[in-house]
Amino acid sequence: MILKGFSLMVCLFAFSSFASAQDQKEGGAWNVPAKYKAMKNAVKGDAASVSAGKNLYTKHCKSCHGGTGLADGPKSSTLKTKIISFKDAKFQGQADGVIYYQFVIGRDEMPAFDKKIAEEEDRWALVNFIRTLK
Repeated sequence: MILKGFSLMVCLFAFSSFASAQDQKEGGAWNVPAKYKAMKNAVKGDAASVSAGKNLYTKHCKSCHGGTGLADGPKSSTLKTKIISFKDAKFQGQADGVIYYQFVIGRDEMPAFDKKIAEEEDRWALVNFIRTLK
């Protein structure tokens, strides 16, 4: 009887996990102000900057966006909105200032990181690392 109940719980959990991932909605277009669209990356994308960005990514982004930017982090399936892969050509085709805006300002389930990543150099380092996830 206990084994049967446990099996039922496992099946229900598996079904609910699958159902939630399937029910995610597509995110709408971002309304990025012209100021951010025109922003130029102020930090050279050298090895030190990319390494610093990777550390920030691991700390703040990996849980949703996944280790390689495929939008497959452990929290991604719990969200109402589907996350776009950083490997997606449409994402990578955005200006650096647009990517900067998306994580600094955020919206809906994408939190704002303006306080957690307060230094301008760190923000651009994160953009530099995200660019490596093509």
